[in-house]
Amino acid sequence: MALGQKRNKLVVPESHKAMEQFKMEVAKEIGIQAPADGYWGNYASRDNGAVGGHMVRKMIEDYERRLSGKTPTQ
Repeated sequence: MALGQKRNKLVVPESHKAMEQFKMEVAKEIGIQAPADGYWGNYASRDNGAVGGHMVRKMIEDYERRLSGKTPTQ
């Protein structure tokens, strides 16, 4: 990504590494090979959007489970 274009700030900056790992896991799950250098700018918007959309879906699902008191194995 070009310098100065990142507008989305993490609420918890210490989570950056975990979020990057999460992004790689989600990309692998949906069949998109993550870039080795970490630069997603060469990928189609559709692919990037699919990864982001699936990340959000999984985060919402996790939050709903926590609210209901259920764990992923229940």
